Amino acid sequence: MINAVEPTAVKPKIGSGNFAHIIYVLKENPVTAIAFGLFTFFLLSALVGPFVVPYDPLKTDAAIALQPPSLSHWFGTDNLGRDIFSRVIVATRLDLIISVSAVALSFVIGSILGSVAGYRGGAVDVVLNRILDTIMAFPLFVLAMGIVAALGNSVANIIYATAIINIPFYARLVRAEVNIRREAGFTLAAKLSGNSDVRVLSFHIFPNALPPMMVQVSLNLGWAILNAAGLSFIGLGVRPPTPEWGIMVAEGANFIVSGEWWVAIFPGLWLMLAVFTFNLMGDGLRDIVDPRRRV
Repeated sequence: MINAVEPTAVKPKIGSGNFAHIIYVLKENPVTAIAFGLFTFFLLSALVGPFVVPYDPLKTDAAIALQPPSLSHWFGTDNLGRDIFSRVIVATRLDLIISVSAVALSFVIGSILGSVAGYRGGAVDVVLNRILDTIMAFPLFVLAMGIVAALGNSVANIIYATAIINIPFYARLVRAEVNIRREAGFTLAAKLSGNSDVRVLSFHIFPNALPPMMVQVSLNLGWAILNAAGLSFIGLGVRPPTPEWGIMVAEGANFIVSGEWWVAIFPGLWLMLAVFTFNLMGDGLRDIVDPRRRV
């Protein structure tokens, strides 16, 4: 008598979700893991830093002005006696808000414009390209200076100016990716299945454009921080006494010659580390969102 063989239940692969994929990417590339670790540090500094810093970043004390780094003041004090370490940590929140908001705004607007132009083509594509050419014809930092000077040097206007100069990067990148794939086999199959153009563009074509866009996002986050710091350095950014890395570097630049190097060096190093972190994150973000890496 032949015994019936009971079917063996197939066990799901442990950790086969999105989180497991992220862990795999981080383990595969240690440099990416370091970059994400640094990003986590900056994120925690922005979230909890203002509540745990040892001194009030706005409190002045002329008696301890321009003191060098010590156990009491790790980064020293500035010309008004304010603790530089506390100001650097507190400034992280403002600089991240400016960079992330500006990049998110340019990402959304650029993605929509580029997707429509690449998918429709024709006159829409021509008009959009001429507008993008006009924006990119100006030196981008000079254009940002003009926008902020015209609208006023507030945080919101800095975000708008930074977003405007970054829109062409995303619009052109998405346009090229969509233009290549709009006649691909999977796109035609999706159309024949009854999907609308919006659904085909959103769920079938656009995800394939995300990997190179994530690299661009990472780079633009660093550029946005540098742009905000540059505007603050020339007096068109955030107004003093608000803690901001560009302002702190500008205020400390006058004291380097006289020997008080710490006033400008530590904010500058923090700014450099933030830009370095975002630049290193690009490859990791690309691998995380790339559908081909999930096989």
